[in-house]
Amino acid sequence: MELKKNKKAVGEEKPQESRASTFPDEVLERVLTFVRAHKDRSAVSLVCQDWYAAERWSRTHVFIGNCYSVSPEIVVRRFPNIRSVSLKGKPRFSDFSLVPPNWGADIHSWLMVFSSSYPFLEELRLKRMSVTDESLDFLARSFHGFKALSLVSCDGFSTNGLAFIASHCRNLTELDIQESVIDDLGGGWLNHFPESFTSLESLNFANLNSEVNFDALERLVGRCRSLKVLKVNKNVTLEQLRRLLVRAPQLTELGTGSFSQDPMIRADGEVENAFANCKNLHTLSGLWVISSLYLPALYPACSNLTFLNLSYAPLESTELSKLLQCCHLLRRLWVLDTVEDKGLEAVASNCHMLEELRVFPADPFDQDFIPDGGGNGVTDAGFVSVSEGCPNLHYVLYFCRKMTNAAVATVVRNCPNFTHFRLCIMNMCEPDYLTNDPMDEAFGSVVRTCKELRRLAVSGLLTDRTFEYIGTYAKKLETLSVAFAGNSDRSMQYVMQGCPNLRKLEIRDCPFGNTALLSGLERYESMRSLWMSACNVTMNGCRVLAREMPRLNVEVIKEEDSDGVQAEKVYVYRTVVGPRRDAPPFVLTL
Repeated sequence: MELKKNKKAVGEEKPQESRASTFPDEVLERVLTFVRAHKDRSAVSLVCQDWYAAERWSRTHVFIGNCYSVSPEIVVRRFPNIRSVSLKGKPRFSDFSLVPPNWGADIHSWLMVFSSSYPFLEELRLKRMSVTDESLDFLARSFHGFKALSLVSCDGFSTNGLAFIASHCRNLTELDIQESVIDDLGGGWLNHFPESFTSLESLNFANLNSEVNFDALERLVGRCRSLKVLKVNKNVTLEQLRRLLVRAPQLTELGTGSFSQDPMIRADGEVENAFANCKNLHTLSGLWVISSLYLPALYPACSNLTFLNLSYAPLESTELSKLLQCCHLLRRLWVLDTVEDKGLEAVASNCHMLEELRVFPADPFDQDFIPDGGGNGVTDAGFVSVSEGCPNLHYVLYFCRKMTNAAVATVVRNCPNFTHFRLCIMNMCEPDYLTNDPMDEAFGSVVRTCKELRRLAVSGLLTDRTFEYIGTYAKKLETLSVAFAGNSDRSMQYVMQGCPNLRKLEIRDCPFGNTALLSGLERYESMRSLWMSACNVTMNGCRVLAREMPRLNVEVIKEEDSDGVQAEKVYVYRTVVGPRRDAPPFVLTL
């Protein structure tokens, strides 16, 4: 459920009076089960009262992009037959430690309401929520048909909580704790799956640090014949991984453990054979520590790969090139910048069907990094190479130290269908390194050329002109992330006046003040959220916004050394329930 300018989607207003329906209610509800997209279902509910009621009763999944935009009581009143809930909590900048601990987004109050209204709940997918062991215990005991738990970038729980899930969720098909902050008390939680348990289809514990009970894991994998996704942590050795693959050749997604030298491995091709037998494998990730000695073991499994995640594997260009020669069906690739421009040339030569590329920094804090001096890293040349060889590219996240306007213009000319363009020049306020001009024309070329652009992250030395381009051309833009950019309040004014579909705006360390903040008065109710930190916004400006727009929650996160005048961190979002009741003392709701 997307909370946006459409108030009727959350039951605040009634749909228009019902007209004579050509379908019996039962038929209409059956038809609506085939309508899956959130926006489409919201649109359906507005046609008339009959369609509103049919959509209400036929809805089984609800998506809530901000846990404080609506209450669980409103959700259960609006949709009585929900089986699956996706819920997001903290602002995205919590991933960068800009949101203090104990900020909120606790799942427990939601579970309390769901336990009485949705005892048949089967799936819970949380992102950036606070989850305690007590909540996981309550979840496991309250929903007897529960099947799928996904905790992405969540915190507050330990492996004891996972043990509760393993012990009591006898129909569990999915357990995913991707990138969550967990108190890792050891691998004994795997022992809590009953020996009769066989329903698991997806298991991801890649970010745990402790050694697992491998015997328990091996038995579990062997019992669960429908297991398709398995992502283990770096403490699983190569020999142990081989044994798991022998028991589960049906895997479609695999996250490996430590892929380094293992004295238990015999030199008779057993590892290669284990990978070769995984005929259905289309996703490969992990590879925290990888030895070139064993890299060829992966080759037999690469022919059908569509997603290769090497974001933890510091491969060099030669190693990547050999691997990609076997990956001609690749659609998505994540790598570290250790592959250098030569590695990206290999991408261009071998992965002509590539649609998504993410290049992460191996060491984002290395200030002595000099790409042209033989050090690790990628440059504008590598970016251009990929665009020349991969015409279907439409999603990019590219970390580099320097870039040119001409290179970006070439990239989008070669790949005009970008929907997500996130260029992160890590040196703050870095100009075009050849001309010393601002990077305005680079992002101007992006928004002029890419008519379907939905998400944009800008970086480098940028003036107000960049944002004028965005406001003029980026008419389908939904998410904009800005840091260390702009000259004045005009930058934000251009965006707020010119981007009608904007849903999320994230700003940090920019010279934007109250005029910029208040330029969005007519827009914020149609957006999911606004985040501003380390800008020139004051408490008075925030109070004016709160007074003029009472349907918004305007929250200021107070700093210990705050002077009481500046609003260091501001989070603005639309809500139908008013100020939240669990705000900690350092969060001031205006």
